[in-house]
Amino acid sequence: MFDGAAPMFRIVRLAAVLVICSAQIGSATDATVKYTGVNIAGGDFGPQSLPGRYGTDYIYPDHATIDYFAAKGMTIIRVPALWERLQHQLGGELDSAEMKRLDDVVHHAASKEMRVILDVHNYAAYRGAMIGTPSVPENALGDLWGRIAERYKDNEAVVFGLMNEPNNLPTETWLQAANIAIAEIRQTGAKNLVLVPGVGWSSARSWGGGGYGTPNSEAMLKVEDPANNVAYEVHQYFNADWTGASADCQSVDVGIETLTPVTQWAREHGKRVFLGEVGVGSGGTCLEALDRVMRFMSENSDVWLGWAYWAGGAWWPKDYFTNLQPLEGKDRPQMAVLEKYTKKANAAMR
Repeated sequence: MFDGAAPMFRIVRLAAVLVICSAQIGSATDATVKYTGVNIAGGDFGPQSLPGRYGTDYIYPDHATIDYFAAKGMTIIRVPALWERLQHQLGGELDSAEMKRLDDVVHHAASKEMRVILDVHNYAAYRGAMIGTPSVPENALGDLWGRIAERYKDNEAVVFGLMNEPNNLPTETWLQAANIAIAEIRQTGAKNLVLVPGVGWSSARSWGGGGYGTPNSEAMLKVEDPANNVAYEVHQYFNADWTGASADCQSVDVGIETLTPVTQWAREHGKRVFLGEVGVGSGGTCLEALDRVMRFMSENSDVWLGWAYWAGGAWWPKDYFTNLQPLEGKDRPQMAVLEKYTKKANAAMR
């Protein structure tokens, strides 16, 4: 939930408007993406307490929360979990108690015809050491994902989210770790969808540039998947510094302007993209920006696989400005916007 990359695509604002008005992006009002959903946070809480106490330091989605979002027509939930809780030692067995908790989430979501993205929410680090350092070699992530894939290889409801917002490591290092992880996943026989982020906090607006080395738009073309079932995960917030840390939105078209370049890239190279995090405040400008970006992705569903709003979850403070968890039984203002698209997508999947 942070965009730390250097500014890029300085000239896209005019280009975005031109592209939006062109026939290329499509104008069919009944177009839709495949997956519409929400991040249900809690498993990423309490990172200072590892592995921590379940129900005290961190929590996974309860059935009531899953039921609420399912009833709103959502078809996917992104569930953050910390690597250190899944695997207490690098190269070691998965923690059985932790995996049983996630099994319960997966089973209940599947009963509601929802997919679950298992999101390793670690920013490309393990106990503070970055992937690619001596203590956390690139193949450590592959070992983790090979074990997870072995558990869920026969469950198509599970989507593998390789890593949340990699940053502070070279693009090439992340690419190598991602390719090792995908290879380990496929060696189990798993054909599940894999979501592959880029470096630079997974920022959509800096997909083609930034201060982190080779741009994602170049390096991530070298992602290798024998099963040909990957999508590139990007995140995007619309406030003044792009971090998602404040309730403001720059303009009603900020979302379209920031997503247009990566949309063009995906179409040019025959790739799929997934908006793994997007969240706004409840002001009028933000709600309109959210509506426009939802419509934009639907109209570009040839490349946009779907999205997951940030965030729901019972442990958020009531006044957290992107909070989608109902308050005293009432929907949040953002839900009225999202539900226009979730119901359409849900009907299309059936």
